[in-house]
Amino acid sequence: MALSGMRGLSVFISDVRNCQNKEQERVRVDKELANIRTRFKNQRGLTPYEKKKYVWKMLYIYMLGYDVDFGHMETVALISAPKYAEKQVGYIVTSCLLNENHDFLRLVINTVRNDIIGRNETFQCLALTMVGNVGGREFSESLAPDVQKLLVSNTCRPLVRKKAALCLLRLYRKNPDVVNVEGWSQQMVQLLDERDLGVLTAVMSLLVALVASNPDGYWSCLPKCVHILERLTRNQDILQEYTYYGIPSPWLQVKTMRVLQYFPVVEDPNVRRGLFDVLQRILVGTDVVKNVNKNNASHAVLFEAIALVMHLDADKEMMSQCVALLGKFVAVREPNIRYLGLENMTRMLLVADVNESIKKHQAHIISSLKDPDISIRRRSLDLLYGMCDISNAKDIVEELLQYLTTADFGIREELALKAAILAEKFAPNLAWYVEVILQLIEKAGDFVSDDIWYRVVQFVTNNDDLQAFAAAKARDYLDKPAVHETMVKVAGYLLGEYSHLLARRPGCSPKEVFHIIHDKFPTVTTPTKALLLSAYVKILMHSQPPDQELQAQVDEVFKRCESFIDAEVQQRAVEYIILSHKGPSMVDIMAEMPKFPERQSALIKRAEDAEGEPTEMSATKLRQRQNSMALVVADPGSANGGLPPPSEQLALPEPPPPAPETAAPAAPAAPQSAYANGTNKAPAPASTNGDLLGDLLAPLALEAPPISTPSPLTQSADPGEPLALALYDQQNQIKPIGSIEDWFRALSLKDSGVLYEDPYIQIGIKSEWREAQAKMVLFLGNKHTAPLVNIRVLILPAPHLKMQFSRVPDTIPPRAQVQVPVEVTCLSASRETAVLDFSYTISTLPVNVKLRLPTLMNKIFQAAPVSASDFVAHWRAIAGPPTKLQEVVRGVRPMPVSDMGDLFNSLHIGVAPGLDPNVNNIVAATTFFSQAGATLCLVRVETDPSDRTQMRLTVASQDPNVTYEVKEFIKEQVIDIPFARTPAPTPSPAVMGLTGPAAALAGLI
Repeated sequence: MALSGMRGLSVFISDVRNCQNKEQERVRVDKELANIRTRFKNQRGLTPYEKKKYVWKMLYIYMLGYDVDFGHMETVALISAPKYAEKQVGYIVTSCLLNENHDFLRLVINTVRNDIIGRNETFQCLALTMVGNVGGREFSESLAPDVQKLLVSNTCRPLVRKKAALCLLRLYRKNPDVVNVEGWSQQMVQLLDERDLGVLTAVMSLLVALVASNPDGYWSCLPKCVHILERLTRNQDILQEYTYYGIPSPWLQVKTMRVLQYFPVVEDPNVRRGLFDVLQRILVGTDVVKNVNKNNASHAVLFEAIALVMHLDADKEMMSQCVALLGKFVAVREPNIRYLGLENMTRMLLVADVNESIKKHQAHIISSLKDPDISIRRRSLDLLYGMCDISNAKDIVEELLQYLTTADFGIREELALKAAILAEKFAPNLAWYVEVILQLIEKAGDFVSDDIWYRVVQFVTNNDDLQAFAAAKARDYLDKPAVHETMVKVAGYLLGEYSHLLARRPGCSPKEVFHIIHDKFPTVTTPTKALLLSAYVKILMHSQPPDQELQAQVDEVFKRCESFIDAEVQQRAVEYIILSHKGPSMVDIMAEMPKFPERQSALIKRAEDAEGEPTEMSATKLRQRQNSMALVVADPGSANGGLPPPSEQLALPEPPPPAPETAAPAAPAAPQSAYANGTNKAPAPASTNGDLLGDLLAPLALEAPPISTPSPLTQSADPGEPLALALYDQQNQIKPIGSIEDWFRALSLKDSGVLYEDPYIQIGIKSEWREAQAKMVLFLGNKHTAPLVNIRVLILPAPHLKMQFSRVPDTIPPRAQVQVPVEVTCLSASRETAVLDFSYTISTLPVNVKLRLPTLMNKIFQAAPVSASDFVAHWRAIAGPPTKLQEVVRGVRPMPVSDMGDLFNSLHIGVAPGLDPNVNNIVAATTFFSQAGATLCLVRVETDPSDRTQMRLTVASQDPNVTYEVKEFIKEQVIDIPFARTPAPTPSPAVMGLTGPAAALAGLI
């Protein structure tokens, strides 16, 4: 560019580089821009040299990131200059400063066209380069015919024709109409006879774009492409400058094979034979060498050849040869080569019957699961999942279970899901399947969705021979010292239904089974407590006539739960204590679950849907990726808001009613069935998306009202509540359905549920906490038949939280759901919560809400079991303030000590019964996790039996901040405890229209 002679430009660049800070640089740039603007205003004394110098300075300032909003006319004017030095500056700076929609570009179209059709090849190259870089519809309509003439001209040098081909490619991408298929088919055939490899490579890039849009119009190019491949692989007439590490023009080979993948079949036997000879030569001649550059080039050609072999559906021998070659790559230590081998072997599973050949490399694939690179581990998992069948299912599932114990946090959910699908799909017998799922729950309970253990319950219920085995296995797992809550759910359900089948085995009497289950009762969450209460009454039912001692112990549990904080547990306790004294009548009401209707597993259905997707037409489509990580899930429900058929629902179906010929199957009772104040909740239909997280709240059973009547509902929340969790704009006309305060309180004790809902949208949340880190998913569900637009999601994290979330699309389609993954890391202790700022527009009506996210301290707590000696040792080691704080708390909601202990356990503050000799005191311990590490917190609560409205609270830990925050958090919980709502009056059985066991149950209660 001959910039070395421009002293002023060199001095300016030096001045900018010598600036000590950004402010000095800005002052220097502003000074220079003012000088340039002044000189451009007085152009009479401006020489061509000074014009070039000032335009170069403008370009340099623009590259530094400053706005240059003047001087465009002077830049464009340089394009019309007769001399090369000025024209070059004009073209280069114009390409950088102006985009395709800039108005100044219209002023240079004629000048650019004159340069293209002119005789000066240097000017032609400058013009073509600028048009190719800028593009635009106006350029394509005005200049495309002239560019095409240059490309097919026999008088132009190869350099000009190469630039013309690339320029035409850019114009075609902007405006496909510039290339007429009928006229260009034969032109492309002639261009493929080009001997210059530079021109041929550019033409092949153009052909890839043309064939991708209309392969039928370019069939005549297919033999020419095969001939080009033959010429390259035989190294015929290939100049040394186009040979890269001994490989003849690898870029041209890759592009040519990519073109061939757009044609469905090769019908000409001679052409097909020649093509397979070329592919065979590539497969045989490629190996792993030490030179990295040669490996990159040869492997690029090889993997494109393998993709072409799969596309052509070659014979089994060639397929096996491809697998053997990929097997070599999987076995090498170089991570990039191993990754490519695993990825291409996974692709081969989709289109070819080479499963047996791939199984020979199973050992290397399994060893890749332990690779330090997580991308290789993911590819290995995908490949093992795809190659699994009945013959190797046991080996693969066992390897996946072993790998679960050491797998990364980010891959465990996918790993657990795939292991469960394989175990069900290829189980040699149901006993093996049950054992595998129980092992899966034991090793990765946090990552096992409810649908997996629901399916186990369905299999056990429907197979009488399996019931005793499953109950015995569940009892064995409960004996272990550390049991995940999901295991408690499964074991509680199975032992409640089938523990009587084990009564003659040692250690399996009803009383012993009850004690084994009840040992886990204090540590589980509220929904699981409700399930265990059902198990207790089932155990009593099976032990008729009841053991009086067992009856008394179960009654004591029910009586304690009659005043439980949760309405569901409270109601079950009240109902079950009455039922347990009804004698033989209880046997009829609490009979074993009948068999579930046979239906396809939701997990296997998802696997089959994924396998049934059409394979990609070309390698180009494999490289397409979505810009957003947010998943849009369409609603499978009917247009009028009805539910999908039961076969598409994930939850287990309830046993049919007494009159199956007149009544449809009811909603799932399931081990985790939910009843609120005696009424059944309708199940949410399953999402069609492959991600099971979408089944939490998807899709929405409510039909939104018409847009024209967005009247507020009578149950809308009051923004002035004590916990104002949503701050409404005064212009908001859309009000929530229900209480936002209640939703937030519920989510503070559980990991999934509704965060917000109005007539048009439902926001749900599901979170999984592991020490100081969490994976959260927000579910934004459009309940209406019209799209929600102008979606805006902003998460305002608390100072002690680090949060990252994916981009959310601007529009949610009708009756669809968007999933927004959020990653959370706790940096320190604090009671503050993150805030979700959410807004949308429905029929020009804007809605904005700000919601507190349930990122409370108890989510990061983990109950810490401590012995008496350990507690005393730690307690004495902490001297006093600020690491040990004590306070008398007044205004406490009166409650029994046992209920307060249950409250602490629900907050993951583990109560240690028996450590304090005073029965009115509570001793507890928990571990708080943050990025700095784990901190053990000790808690002691001293209550006064004569005055339950006050207590003395002492908290101790090694971190003063943690001590203070935990103390204040506990105060908030005991002072402000949500009231359990009183159940609505229950109508009589006759009014409800109940008959049979349902009427008997209602009458007894």
